[in-house]
Amino acid sequence: MKYLIAGLGNIGAEYENTRHNVGFQVLDVMAKAADISFKPDHLGAIATLKHKGRTLILLKPSTYMNRSGKSVRYWLQKENIPKENLLVVLDDLNLPFGKQRLRPQGSDGGHNGLKDIDEITGGNNYARLRIGIGNDFSKGKQVDFVLGEWSPDEADELKTVLEYAGNTIKSFAAIGLQLTMTQFNKKG
Repeated sequence: MKYLIAGLGNIGAEYENTRHNVGFQVLDVMAKAADISFKPDHLGAIATLKHKGRTLILLKPSTYMNRSGKSVRYWLQKENIPKENLLVVLDDLNLPFGKQRLRPQGSDGGHNGLKDIDEITGGNNYARLRIGIGNDFSKGKQVDFVLGEWSPDEADELKTVLEYAGNTIKSFAAIGLQLTMTQFNKKG
């Protein structure tokens, strides 16, 4: 059984360690742990991870965050993956740093990457894993915060956060959404 795991982020060195790229960062940690690497391909970088008889196609779209839908739709179709086997990993300002929420569907919550995926794939009926980046910014400074690099304190904890999210993703593929939500959603 195949799954598409789309980590959202922006391509380019200037975005690499930013909060907005936590989706890319989760997939990078998963790939490194499995000793696999991403290869540039059409509309994204792809790595294939095998886990408990499942095939996880890890996708880092190269279309930039706000145009993620085109890449996600292409890979769903190319790999013949049903939408119920799609999991999108993204940053969330409304969750404290390090907390995560796995949901079967939902609103875009003002996140332009999700908004584009909803529009291009025809609805919000797919799982999403939101990783909390916090909201410690002054009025009018949201963009600077989201596109800013992790604070030293956050950077110290980040590896644990990313590994936990990676384990959540593998569980999603192995035991399904509902059991994974029960086991991995952190209160916060």
